[in-house]
Amino acid sequence: MGLLDSGNEEPKSKIRRYIITGVAFALLLTWGVWHLMRFYPEKHAAERFFDAVVAGDLQRAYQLWKPSGSYKFQDFLDDWGPTGYYGPVKSYHIESVQAPPRGGSGVIVVVEISPFQPFPADTDAAKNRRTKEVRIWVETQDKSLSFPP
Repeated sequence: MGLLDSGNEEPKSKIRRYIITGVAFALLLTWGVWHLMRFYPEKHAAERFFDAVVAGDLQRAYQLWKPSGSYKFQDFLDDWGPTGYYGPVKSYHIESVQAPPRGGSGVIVVVEISPFQPFPADTDAAKNRRTKEVRIWVETQDKSLSFPP
């Protein structure tokens, strides 16, 4: 028998290895599920907003936005309406959801918006040139939307 040859393992070391492997797998699985689901409510709020914009229901989209005294509905239309800065929005793709670098009361949702329906494929360079990336701030407590601070 050589130095690196293994013989029969003792039952205690075999059980210990299975327990350690099981605990490591459970921790990895828990971390993965947490990582996938931690910003789900904020992502869903952004999806509701963009679904309303794509459907042309800008009144509902404005209600989901964080209406304030200084950002009137006409200003909202100038940004999100069919002839607005970001419009027309016919499809979208949520790229990522991330916590702000310096902390805060919300998260930043990075969304690609397109004037084409359906969302253009990566290989369609002509349509992808008209795709814009927009960052939306979603408040964690009330799920209202605004531009990032």
